Amino acid sequence: MASPHGLRRLLLPILVAVPVLAVLLGLGTWQVGRLAWKTGILDRIAAAEAGPAAPLPAAPDAFAKVEAAGRFDHTREALLGLEVRGTTLGARLLVPLLRDGAPPVLVDRGWVPLQRSAPIDRPEGPLRVTGWVRPGETAGMFAARDDVPGRHFHSFDPAAIGAALGLPEVAPFGLVALGEPRGLPEPDRLLPRPRNNHLGYAITWYGLAAALVGVFLVWARRRLKD
Repeated sequence: MASPHGLRRLLLPILVAVPVLAVLLGLGTWQVGRLAWKTGILDRIAAAEAGPAAPLPAAPDAFAKVEAAGRFDHTREALLGLEVRGTTLGARLLVPLLRDGAPPVLVDRGWVPLQRSAPIDRPEGPLRVTGWVRPGETAGMFAARDDVPGRHFHSFDPAAIGAALGLPEVAPFGLVALGEPRGLPEPDRLLPRPRNNHLGYAITWYGLAAALVGVFLVWARRRLKD
C-alpha cells in the first residue's frame, strides 16, 4: 500500500493530468457531436439529390437543389477559378440568368477549357436551370487577384462580380447547374458533399485520453515503488 508521503508526491502530477484529460475527453465529445451534425447534413443532401428540384426562393438554403427560370445573358459571361481536368487547364463558366421580377442570379454552367477546342453551347430564349445554391464568399488575404478586365475571377463574390459585369443588382448567392455533360460547358452531376472526418478525429482524441491515463498509471506505479 502506498504511503501518505508517496501519495503526496503524486498530487501535483494528478492536478496537471486531470485538466489535460478533461480537455481531451471534451474534444472527443465535441467531435462526436460534429459527426452527428455532419451526418445529418449529408443525409439531407442525399435526399435533396434524389428528389425533385424546388422553385428558387428569394432566400434559399445553401446547397439546396432548386430550379430557376429566366434567360441567359451570354454577353456578360465570366470565368471563375482554375481547375485541371486530365491535362487540360480550365475554369467555371459564369453566366447571369435574367429573371422577371427578381435580380439576376449568377449561374455556374460548368467547366470549360481555357484553350477552346470545341464550341460552347449558348442556349437562347426562356429556359429553366436546375442546380444547387452556392453561397457567396469574400476574397481572403491569400486569394488570387481577380482579372476584372478579362472577366476572370477567383473568389465567388456575387456583388463584386455583378458590378464588374455591369449588373447594378444581383442575387447574393449563385446557382451551380446540374446535368449530364453533353459538350461544353460540363455541368456538375452531383450535389457537393462536405468531408466527414469527425469519427477519425473523435477516435484520435479519445485515444490520446486513454494513452494519457495508461502512461500516467504506469508512471505513478513506478514512482510509488521508488
